[in-house]
Amino acid sequence: MRGRRSAFRKVVINVQITLTWQTVITAAAIVGAFVGIVSYLKKLFGWFDKQEQQDKDIKLIKEEQSILVLGVLACLRGLAEQGVDGPVTEGIAKLEAHLNARAHQT
Repeated sequence: MRGRRSAFRKVVINVQITLTWQTVITAAAIVGAFVGIVSYLKKLFGWFDKQEQQDKDIKLIKEEQSILVLGVLACLRGLAEQGVDGPVTEGIAKLEAHLNARAHQT
């Protein structure tokens, strides 16, 4: 048993660190560079999150606009059924042409 205890003797390592202005400036430069890189990466990830949110918002806006356009087209067709001519028939024709072109575009 005694032989094993002697293997676990206390080992003391003396390390001497000399602080000069050069080492302080170098350490500050390394810390500053690290902080700069981390803040840049944080902004970059924030930008990607913002783009994702904008894409979702744009998709919702497009869906709402398509519903509104179909509602306007229905109103114009209702007016046309009641006998209103002129700009109503032109509006119907333009809306249908636009919707047809957009359907074939995407």
